[in-house]
Amino acid sequence: QVQLVESGGGLVQAGGSLRLSCVASGRTFSSNAMGWFRQAPGNEREVVAAISWNGGNTYYADSVKGRFTISRDNAKNTVYLQMNSLKPEDTAVYYCAVSLRYGRYYYTAAYEYEYWGQGTQVTVSS
Repeated sequence: QVQLVESGGGLVQAGGSLRLSCVASGRTFSSNAMGWFRQAPGNEREVVAAISWNGGNTYYADSVKGRFTISRDNAKNTVYLQMNSLKPEDTAVYYCAVSLRYGRYYYTAAYEYEYWGQGTQVTVSS
């Protein structure tokens, strides 16, 4: 049974940092693109960052570019999201996801991902 478990969320003041982790179990995803998404109340789920199978290619939403860094450790079956200079508008539930598709380095649409974690809440106070 495949499971993705996120951790590292919490409450932080604006300007602070958090590091999210997502550990996969049940199978290895070292050949798969992975991504981080977020969803705030009343909003659609949106991509935050995505990473290719070997970490060599990454994508960032314009809203987080220069502040967030996605990385992965295939030996640990884990993907990370380092979030710096956090803003109140970053408040959301953050989800990690794995895509089973091949052909592109990474994917940026939610429907392109087949496995999802349960989410971790990130709250940034002003």
